Order: sequence, then C-alpha cells, then structure tokens
Amino acid sequence: MNTEPSDARRKEGAYVVIECPEKIPCDPCVNACPNEAIAIKGSMIELPEVDYERCNGCLVCIPRCPGLAIFVIDETPNDHSIVYIPYEFLPRPQKGDTGIGLDREGKERCEVKILKVLDSKKFDHCAVVGFSVPKELANEIRFIKLKQ
Repeated sequence: MNTEPSDARRKEGAYVVIECPEKIPCDPCVNACPNEAIAIKGSMIELPEVDYERCNGCLVCIPRCPGLAIFVIDETPNDHSIVYIPYEFLPRPQKGDTGIGLDREGKERCEVKILKVLDSKKFDHCAVVGFSVPKELANEIRFIKLKQ
C-alpha cells in the first residue's frame, strides 16, 4: 500500500486521496470501496492506506467519510485537473457554476468551474462535487466558494 500514487498511476485516471487528520476509531471508507483498495492495518485507529493498483477513482468512498477527509483527483484532462470533494451545504452547486478554489487553510487560490454534482439519498446528505482546477493546484485545492 502506498500513501501517494506513482506518477505512472496518476496518468492512468482518477485516484483517491485520503487526508485523515488524526487517528480515531473510524473505518467507513474501508467498507465503502467496491474494489477493496482501502485498508486499515492493525487497529481501527490506524490511518487508512490505499492500494492504487486497485483504486479506480469511482467516488463511492467520498460521501461515506464522516470526517469529509476523502477526495478524488483526475489529472488526465489535457488543460486542467478535476478535483472531487464532499459537499454538505445547501443549496448545492450546479454543473456550469463557477467559484473560487480554496486550499486546506481556506485561502483563495484559483477560479473553478463545476463539472459534476452527484447527490443521492444513499449519500446521507453529502453530495460529491467535481470541479476543474489548474493542473499545478490539483493536490492543493480542497474546497470551493461559489460566486454569488
């Protein structure tokens, strides 16, 4: 298991990024993954690890994380990357909306365009929102602020 995908894997398609901030008893991501790509070794308080050979970036794990700490990144488009995030606020963004990409500290970093919004009752009030970001910011942008 690797903590980050290899450069070769990044070129193959979407992949999950798990950013758990602390060790707590939590494992919904493990059971959510249909490909068994996420595992927690040892005690349930250990941080999850990803097998990037199994992960296909399917997005299923994003809304299952109670800590909103799972993201999916797709670096394969030619002119941008796509970041998928958990989104619990209302109203939901809509495809085509624009906004500002925020980094982990909440700093405004770039303009984003909403490309996909998945909102299902199975997601327990947590939508999955995909948006375009400049390639160099794909691993930095973790939230959005919609333009009014």
